[in-house]
This record gives sequence, C-alpha cells and structure tokens, in this order.
Amino acid sequence: MQEIILIGGGGHCRSVIDVIEQEGRFKIAGIIEKFVGESKPIFDYELIGTDDDLSALRKRYRYAIVTIGQIESCKLRVKLFNRLKELDFELPTITSPLAYVSKHADVEEGTVVMHHAMINAGAKVGKNSIINSKALIEHDTVVEDNCHISTGAILNGGVHVKAGSFIGSGTTTKQGITVEGFIKAGSIVK
Repeated sequence: MQEIILIGGGGHCRSVIDVIEQEGRFKIAGIIEKFVGESKPIFDYELIGTDDDLSALRKRYRYAIVTIGQIESCKLRVKLFNRLKELDFELPTITSPLAYVSKHADVEEGTVVMHHAMINAGAKVGKNSIINSKALIEHDTVVEDNCHISTGAILNGGVHVKAGSFIGSGTTTKQGITVEGFIKAGSIVK
C-alpha cells in the first residue's frame, strides 16, 4: 500500500483521514503542519514535519493531499497545492467508498469526495476541491478548481461553479446557472 502525507492538521484533516481509512488505497504516513508544535497527533497519526520539510519529505513520499479546509478563501489551499506540484508530489483523488461518482463524471487530482456525496453523469469537478458529505453534484454541472461544495449542498443540472468558490451547507441552486464567490449556508441561488 502506498504512503500518503496530509498537509494540514485541523478539523478537515480528521474528516479526510476517515475517508482515506475507509477507501483503503493509501497508508497515512503522517501530518505536515506550518509550525512545530501547532498540531497534536490526530487518531494516532503523528506530526512528521513542517511546510519547510516538504522538499526533504518528497524524497521519501510520492503522494500528498491538502487537508486544510476552505470557507472564506481558497488562497492557502491553492498555495499548498501549487507547492506540492512544484515538488513533483502526486495528488490523488480521494473518494469515500460511501460516495457515488458516476463513471461518466470527471474528478481531477487533489480533490476529496466525502461520505455520501453524489457526482452524477457528465459532471466535472476540478483540481484541489472539496465535495463534502452529502453534497449533490447533478448531471452536466462543472465545478472549477479550488472549490468547496459544503455538506448537503445541491447543485442542480448544468450549473457552473467558478474557481475558488465556496457553496455553503444546505445551499440549493437552480439548474443551468453560473455561481461564483462565497455563498452562505442555506441559500437558494436562482
């Protein structure tokens, strides 16, 4: 089993650990944080380095995933993703076995699809995104890079979500529209 390192040790990291364990494709080697002492072990996975150690860690590890969440801004996730790419890490797509992703959908590298999310036929999800628990990405919807589709959000058919957007928990969109920026939880977007 290939080893993977997790970049960021906060709350979102806990959720991603659970998905990685359930998926069973990777063994978690440890967690990387910005500063020593900033993170404590999570579920017995130790802090094995800081952002400054990424070059040295690349010599030992091939796979990494960004495990920092995203609400108001995707800037930190983008910065970390780009740094990992510069160092030639592979950033796999991580998909919960409890999620459904159509064989006719496309999910790009570094994206995590959480428990009970659904991505239907013809949908496309870009790089470094979070498709959170119970989110629904309907047919022919496009979610560009670096987006967070929060818990229970519903993106109806043919929706286009622009890069870096945050769609809050429980949001529902009308079909065929373009959505951009920060959409607060519980919104109805027409």
